[in-house]
This record gives sequence, C-alpha cells and structure tokens, in this order.
Amino acid sequence: MSIQRIVAVFLVLSFTVGCASVSTRPVRSEFEDIPVPKGLAYQSGKSTVIESPTVKAARLVYRGRLEVESLSVAMRTTLEANGWRHVSSTSAAEHGITHVYEKAGSSLEVRLLDGWWFTYVELTASRALQHATTTK
Repeated sequence: MSIQRIVAVFLVLSFTVGCASVSTRPVRSEFEDIPVPKGLAYQSGKSTVIESPTVKAARLVYRGRLEVESLSVAMRTTLEANGWRHVSSTSAAEHGITHVYEKAGSSLEVRLLDGWWFTYVELTASRALQHATTTK
C-alpha cells in the first residue's frame, strides 16, 4: 500500500470519527431559566441531579471547544437576561472563572475551566420547589 493511500485512509477515518461525535440534540438543562450555550456537550457521567419534594439541586457538567473569556461574557449576559442577579466573580489561572448568581429561591454557581483539549462548564444550582398541599 502506498504512503498516499495510507494518508488518504487516515484522513477519511479522521473525518468520519469527527462527524460521528457531533450531536444535533438540544443541550440538556435541568432548569429552564439556565440557558446552556450551543457548542457544549452534556457529560452525564460527571453530572448529578437530586430532587426532593421541596428542593431540586444539580451539578451539570458540559464540555466543548469554546474560548473561556468569551463564554464567560456570553453566560453572564444570558443569565442576567433570564433574571439571575450576579453576586460575585473570581478568576484564577489554575481554577478558571467562577460566577455566582441568585434568583428568588435559587442559587447558581458557574465554573468555566480551560482544559488541555476542552473547555469545561460546571453549573451547580439549587432551587426551592413549591410543593402541593394536600386537602382532606
């Protein structure tokens, strides 16, 4: 087999694998007022959702190939447009960017981490649920 044929086969396989990993499904979000930017893939193995009759809490992890600084601005803009009040932000090279928000009965922490190959987004949220009252 010639070197050109080997290179061609390698390129075809690379493109096939790359296209197979692209998902057209909507990004999962447990909270309707916490938008998740396009270009992020939900990581179910690293995420946790807990729900009781009175509280819902989640740690949702996403990854993608987005630039952390622009993702930070986009997340803040869309969250504030959805009624979230920005409480604080921190930024450190080894810990990424962290934003804290609150909204009536809810809290949200957004962590943006720049990994070697991917950018990771961790959304940690909790919300008090309105529970139905029973009548006798």
